[in-house]
Amino acid sequence: MANRYLTKTQDQRLRRWETWNKGYFIFAFVTLIIVLVFSSQLGLSSADSWGPLGLIIALLVAPIIVLQARLTCPACGSKIGWRAKLMAPDQCPACGVFLRARQSDNP
Repeated sequence: MANRYLTKTQDQRLRRWETWNKGYFIFAFVTLIIVLVFSSQLGLSSADSWGPLGLIIALLVAPIIVLQARLTCPACGSKIGWRAKLMAPDQCPACGVFLRARQSDNP
């Protein structure tokens, strides 16, 4: 099987997903830490109720799920989804294409 790589356009699309995914993860992580540390001072949680805090946590986690569900292989269109963490995997499990563009100096 010949080594197949993404085109420059496909690679740019995948790198854009990675940038959004990493950016949102960092934002959500920092926000979650701040909200959890200051939740009682902000009035978001008490000994009796965590309702508002639970809603904020759900709103922070939902986009992560959406970003993961939207990731598809640019070459074949199959869902990669949860196989990717913050970055796309090295190779598509469905079609075997390497999920990066071929470097011009490598044959």
